[in-house]
Amino acid sequence: MGLDIRLPIGLMFTIFGLLLIVYGLVSDKSIYQKSLGLNINLYWGAVMILFGLLMLVLGRRGASSTGSTEGEGASEPPRRPAGH
Repeated sequence: MGLDIRLPIGLMFTIFGLLLIVYGLVSDKSIYQKSLGLNINLYWGAVMILFGLLMLVLGRRGASSTGSTEGEGASEPPRRPAGH
């Protein structure tokens, strides 16, 4: 099959992480008093971007390594077992 699940997952986490970071930067600072003043949206947005980028990198590396082996095997005819 041609679809690696890491690519759409990585894209989704990267987009959501960007949205959280933007929201954390432009939101009112008073909403973070319940979390001891920590900008949770900013921190978790960064974590989500890192995870999304990791998934994208791993998905791209997996697609490039399997793409080279598929091309080599397709040019050879299938082998028959010896003795038949």
